[in-house]
Amino acid sequence: MQHSFLRTPLALVAFALAALAAPSHAADKSVAVTAIVEHKALDAVRDGVKDELKSAGFEAGKNLKYEYQSAQGNNGTAAQIARKYVGERPDVIVVIATPSAQAVVAATKDIPVVYSAVTDPVAAKLVKSWEASGTNVTGVSDLSPLDKHLELIKRIVPNAKRVGVIYSPGEANSVAIIEALKKAMPAAGLTLVEGAAARTVDVASAAQSLVGKVDAIYAPTDNNVMSAFEGIAKVAQQAKIPVIAADTDAVKRGAVAALGLNYYDIGRQTGKIAARILNGEAPGKIASQTSTTFELHVNPGAAQKQGVTLPDELVKSAKVVVK
Repeated sequence: MQHSFLRTPLALVAFALAALAAPSHAADKSVAVTAIVEHKALDAVRDGVKDELKSAGFEAGKNLKYEYQSAQGNNGTAAQIARKYVGERPDVIVVIATPSAQAVVAATKDIPVVYSAVTDPVAAKLVKSWEASGTNVTGVSDLSPLDKHLELIKRIVPNAKRVGVIYSPGEANSVAIIEALKKAMPAAGLTLVEGAAARTVDVASAAQSLVGKVDAIYAPTDNNVMSAFEGIAKVAQQAKIPVIAADTDAVKRGAVAALGLNYYDIGRQTGKIAARILNGEAPGKIASQTSTTFELHVNPGAAQKQGVTLPDELVKSAKVVVK
């Protein structure tokens, strides 16, 4: 009696499994995104990721379940978000900035993780090398061209000898930058003076601690530093110390100049990797990437207030001149 085969328990299970396996078009992929804090550069990464996913055919609310959470600068919150996301098991977790990336990578060894805006993924222990990891982790670094930054400092402050660097000692990214600067500065005839700021609220006092000790201040791509950059600019103006930054967003906030990456483009690059994984590629087969497009932004008004004049040819070569 052929028509009765659906009544047997095994056949019912097979039928149910076949129904489950049928392709679902509503929210059939999911991406969870988290950042350690919200500031212009990291927000641009997030927007770039979302726009690139849409370009690749994964649109939030249509065929993509998309979620975003910020840890508001708190490492404990970053760990909570990591646990929440791992419990939800999305197809890809996109992590923006080192502390959020470290929290998620510590929490899962199988859900694909794509990091973005992490300066040194090897020092942060996200991957063992810059090659394809063979694990669940890949992504895009915002490694700064430190040699070019030191050249920029020398062009703006030709007699500079001592350069103050404000950074978070608890952020692996920033510690890696400090170590690299210690190696690179002597060749440029410069000496590093550290201004440690463990929290966002410590940034202005770290800048104040450099007054009288340095000829210029360098602001790296540090999340605390960028969240409280106005505090640095205020001290620099009062003390007539020029500030050169690694993040171009700092220029309209009072830095004299910055040679930096376009963070929206980094987001698009990250979104491309996430889309490749959603389309079936294994994250462990995709090598970590860096961005190679740098933009020079200058602020002649800020330079004047901080006691220097920008060379004409530097202003002419800038992509953006803040008026």
